[in-house]
Amino acid sequence: MMKVLVSEDIWEFDLEAALKDISAQRREQALKFKHEQGQRLCVLAYQLLKEGLQQEYGITENPVFEYNEHGKPLIVGHPEIFFNLSHCKEAAICVVSEQPVGVDVESLRKYKDRLAEYTMNEEELHQIKTASHPDSEFIRLWTMKEATTKLIGTGISNDMKTVIDRQKYKYTTVERQQYIYTICSYSNGLL
Repeated sequence: MMKVLVSEDIWEFDLEAALKDISAQRREQALKFKHEQGQRLCVLAYQLLKEGLQQEYGITENPVFEYNEHGKPLIVGHPEIFFNLSHCKEAAICVVSEQPVGVDVESLRKYKDRLAEYTMNEEELHQIKTASHPDSEFIRLWTMKEATTKLIGTGISNDMKTVIDRQKYKYTTVERQQYIYTICSYSNGLL
């Protein structure tokens, strides 16, 4: 079972009311964002998690997180439930699963050669440069890398050039008009 929830309704809810309806932990995290858009995206991603937990597990209380040494969140009291959150300027996404999962969403934008050379291996650089839409290809590969590091719980690390492994991991990438997201899980479904 894997539940994917995506929302572009960043400006469609009452932020004050939503802040009162989430955990104190998440409210504090949301209010650390300087700008309202960041606060809204943080709240929206959490709302998606709440929706997924209610639909799939009947859980109605606000989830509270604990974090591993690299900052990967886990739901206190529910080690059997795996999830991951991400957001960009245009959307928030949540994936809830019975197996470890990672997700990343990024806005479509012009890529920078320097960043590509630092994070992509030679084959990936070739893919980007020969793609009909190089900017989209860079974002697709970047979301694959970021979703992988979120799956394995290390966050962005020094091995960004080698992190994509299609034998070990399964990737599902979706391209929308203004953003791309990738979901990453283990190929065999297990750690």
